[in-house]
Order: sequence, then structure tokens, then C-alpha cells
Amino acid sequence: MHRQNDAAIEVDHLVKRYNKVALAVDDISFRIPRGSVTALLGGNGAGKTTTIAMIMGLILPTSGRVRVLGLPMPEASAQLLHRMNFESPYVDMPMRLTVRQNLSVFGRLYGVVDVPGRIAELAAELDLADLLDRRTGSLSAGQKTRVSLAKALINEPELLLLDEPTASLDPDTADWIRARLAAYRVTRGATLLLASHNMLEVERLCDRVIIMKLGRIADDDTPARILARYQRDTLEEVFLDVARGRGFAAAGEVAP
Repeated sequence: MHRQNDAAIEVDHLVKRYNKVALAVDDISFRIPRGSVTALLGGNGAGKTTTIAMIMGLILPTSGRVRVLGLPMPEASAQLLHRMNFESPYVDMPMRLTVRQNLSVFGRLYGVVDVPGRIAELAAELDLADLLDRRTGSLSAGQKTRVSLAKALINEPELLLLDEPTASLDPDTADWIRARLAAYRVTRGATLLLASHNMLEVERLCDRVIIMKLGRIADDDTPARILARYQRDTLEEVFLDVARGRGFAAAGEVAP
């Protein structure tokens, strides 16, 4: 039996229904160990973003429970939020503020003790020194992503939630971001939950893949076992099988 405190995330029979009709998340359960990197995959409307929002305590579930770092969410959100963080290229920081000002605001919000010192560390780690006093709105997409990653790491989170962290980036910048995430996981022992459509990214970073479809979990295993089960060479091929309803039986069933 697992101890509660060795799990970063525990989701138990989670359901989210909008307007008493539309079912966004349909009775899902999973447990993510601390220090792991897990991908949450699925097409548009699969329920990934809603699931992440419930884990963060931003959306209340219709039923079911979420525990984060051993504590109930959202009930313990005040105790948890400084221990976790979130990164998405789709969430903009105030464009008129400089990078330094934005990071200072978020550092204070997350209760960082030495905000200037932490900003200096991140500037060195993420190559931001030349950007700190520029307005955030003047940055390129790649530069904004690096700043967004700095914001996500400002409080040295134990749990990092990532929504398409390398979307719209050129391959070199995307690879740079992935390398920094992998290094952070190793050096801090952090847990990462990654929602992505980039299957190469998932294969490179993740220990485990949870595939969602229509609000339910369609598959959940290591990348290697999923590839073997579907008899596919890449996770992109598996993703298409699931999205198109083929399943591993149609692809050539392999016993789990």
C-alpha cells in the first residue's frame, strides 16, 4: 500500500460537469509519484486542461477528490500554492512591465525570501540577463517562453504543471527549454506533469503517459509499454490510433 506522502498528485474518481450536462472529465483516477515526469495527452476537448485546472484548485470538481503533495486541493490551497507552479505560453504576463518587474511581482506572490537574489540566479540559468530591463511585451516568442519558465521556477516548486511549454517555438529553442526542464527535475527532485501535443517531447522527457479521450483515461503506462501494446514506433502513431478510435486491438493487440 502506498503512503499518501510519497505521491505528488492523487486523483480519485474525478468528475467535472458543466451546466449539469456537458461532461468534461468523466470519473478518472490516477496517482503520480514524487520526482516523476508524467505526460497528460489527448486531443482538443479530451479534458486535459480541465484536469490540470482542478489539480491547481482553479476549478472545483463536480465530484471526486484531488490531493496534491499529500494535502486536499482546493481546501489546502493556501498551504500548497507556494510549493507548486504552472507554465503555459497561452498565459501572458503584464506586457507593460519589465521582465524584472514581472518576476519580482510573482516572487513576492509565491513568498520567495530573497526575490532579487532568485531573479539573479534564474537570469544566469536561463540566459535572461540582457532581457531583465526590457518590457515583456517587446520580447520574441522564444524570449517570452524563457521568461515564462523563469516565472514558473521562481519559487523552486516541488510540483511543476506545464501546458504545452514549447508550443510555437523553433526546434532549437524548444530543445533548450526541454533540457532546462529535465535538469530542474534532476537537481530539485521535482515532479512534472506535462500536457503536450509534441510527441517527441513526451518521449524525451516523460516516464509515464496518461492518454485522455472524451474526458476518460484511454491508456496509462510507460512510453515503451504503450508503444509495444499498440505495436507502433512512435507515440504520435499511438496518439492517432486513440484519437481515431482504433485502439490497440485494431493495431494488433498485445497483452498488457
